[in-house]
Amino acid sequence: MFQNSGFGNTVNPLTSLNMIFKIPVLVITTLRGEPGGAHDEPQHDLMGQITPGLFDLMRIPWEYFPTEENEVGPVLERATKHMNEKKQPYGLVMKKDSVAPHKLKTKAEPRDVHAAQLAASFTWPKERPSRTEVLTAVQKSLRPGDVVVATTGHTGRELYALEDKPNQLYMVGSMGCAGSFGLGLALAQPNRRVIVLDGDGAALMRLGALATIGFERPKNLLHILLDNELHESTGGQSTVSHSVDSALVAAASGYPKVLRVPTTDGVASLVAGETTELTFAHVKTRPGSPEDLPRPTVTPVQVKDRMIAWMKENP
Repeated sequence: MFQNSGFGNTVNPLTSLNMIFKIPVLVITTLRGEPGGAHDEPQHDLMGQITPGLFDLMRIPWEYFPTEENEVGPVLERATKHMNEKKQPYGLVMKKDSVAPHKLKTKAEPRDVHAAQLAASFTWPKERPSRTEVLTAVQKSLRPGDVVVATTGHTGRELYALEDKPNQLYMVGSMGCAGSFGLGLALAQPNRRVIVLDGDGAALMRLGALATIGFERPKNLLHILLDNELHESTGGQSTVSHSVDSALVAAASGYPKVLRVPTTDGVASLVAGETTELTFAHVKTRPGSPEDLPRPTVTPVQVKDRMIAWMKENP
């Protein structure tokens, strides 16, 4: 659920994750700046005009949120029917005063963010492993029942090229959302370890996700950041990760265990071992990808469906 100013930030994951992988979700957005409505802030004017059109443009069916209590059930039935049958999102647009005022009861409580003991300064070795070497170490060290979520671009493609497995999900879009996806999966599968293979450019794009993950702290989530200081998948443009200490960012975001891992042996040991608390591992890699790197021939829907089937067979 969003204000429509926040709804705009969901265009990428809705179109390149939910729609492509056929992952249904109910999207409820307010209609701040409704044309012809009460006076609103100027920053809401344009978004208020285009909010319904955004659903149309993304080909997501929608309707207005009901204003009467007895209408809520039928609306949700229509939304549920669509999501179950089409495996696609459904939208509800909430006009002002559609629901009565209600005092929020937040569940947020202060978290201790000093649990991660980490040196403020660290010198990475000049010789760094390649991304392929790190991914090989991850694949060979997986524990039974582990699932892997690989960020979009070369990370997912290299993982696929090494060995395509049903417990691997390749995010072909929604850049920056691998951590959030992994969080949801870890919360839904608390008895299964979830390993997120993230990239520096992707993580920087949505740093706020680290704070949410650090608050929720699922004990079964291992978040590995592969950092070559480049947007390599789009041509090798430099990121700013060379001037950001991602390990300290994770620690400050509430990750209770944060590691800097300079070697493939260290990665292998980490993955082969038991994960008993939310863990962030920062791994610096050297630039470069294999030549003629293939793209997955399995479709996103096939990747999702076979992972679901694999998890049912491997509880």
